Amino acid sequence: MEQTRRGMLKTMGSAAIVASAGALPVALASPSTAATSGAAAAAATTAAGAAPLTIRLLLNSGLSGPHAFFCLAKERGYFSDAGLDVQFVAGAGASGSVPVMAVQGYEAGYGDFGSLVKVAAMRPHESPVAVHMTFSATPLTIGVRKGGRIRKPRHLEGKVITGNSMDTAIEILSPYAVRAGFDESRLSIMRSPAALSVMAKDVVDGHVDGVFGFVNTIIAALASIGIDGRKELDFLEYRDVLPDFFGNALMVAPSLIRDHPDAVRAFVAGVNRGIADTYADPDAALRALERQKPDFRWDVDGPRLLGTLENEMAHPDTLVHGIGDVTNERLHSCVRLLVDACRLPHPPAPHQVFSRDFLPPLDERARPVF
Repeated sequence: MEQTRRGMLKTMGSAAIVASAGALPVALASPSTAATSGAAAAAATTAAGAAPLTIRLLLNSGLSGPHAFFCLAKERGYFSDAGLDVQFVAGAGASGSVPVMAVQGYEAGYGDFGSLVKVAAMRPHESPVAVHMTFSATPLTIGVRKGGRIRKPRHLEGKVITGNSMDTAIEILSPYAVRAGFDESRLSIMRSPAALSVMAKDVVDGHVDGVFGFVNTIIAALASIGIDGRKELDFLEYRDVLPDFFGNALMVAPSLIRDHPDAVRAFVAGVNRGIADTYADPDAALRALERQKPDFRWDVDGPRLLGTLENEMAHPDTLVHGIGDVTNERLHSCVRLLVDACRLPHPPAPHQVFSRDFLPPLDERARPVF
């Protein structure tokens, strides 16, 4: 897996990724029994004259390459056919979308699972629940100058690392530091309102020692200003020391689960089909994104999508249980480390932050091949 992932960063322009032969035809031809019942109930309500059920999906950012599967699912009618009106709302970061969703009453959100655990510990009655673990590996990283003095996590001590105020890599720094064995208090964090491209260029130019972010996002940010981030930066990836951690998850409000469980099943089924379709034809997903994103760029959004499919969604576990599910062992380990490292006041039980009850049957889940 490590060799494949590193290779992807070197050959970001092409995708050696396809849907598994056994999963894709089923996912496209027949939604899950549970999802079908939910979709049928929602569609029947719509046919009877009621308006579609609105689900406002708060994203982790504005629409970009990694969201192409959402756009493809919507364009192909996987939501509307189930009586759902899914509306995309731009968010302000993978960690920021979780508390905003909880406080402002969004029906669904897409954000970092570790941040969800932290919110659940502080606001247990308002916290959303993850119903699809979209990223089976964390994309968090610290980008540093290639060939520089920072080669291992412990070399971060005494250095200045920049990032935006709500960067998820900053929010999840404590468990990374604990597991990697360095003193978090000896790392100087400079929170900046600047664009990621500016912060990453500051690293390239030697003004700061590193930048927090997602690997693919940092590379794309530099690409937007004509810099090849793969040649200029090395990456200390959180996944290398936090293999049990996850990344972005599709989450829903407790009220949506309580009042519209069939709609939640249909919503997850639509996302699952969008992911399967995207693995089968990434260009189709990117074209769907292009039609919904005014500032779309093939040279930026394309590599970001391919990196997401290859790195964050592809994991040995997903070959077994499909994209969206997790093993109980990894889930317990992730929650326990977050609780201990972040000293969370009211540790949530794993079942309070993740539910597999709304996933399609095992043989219908999208699976990557890598």
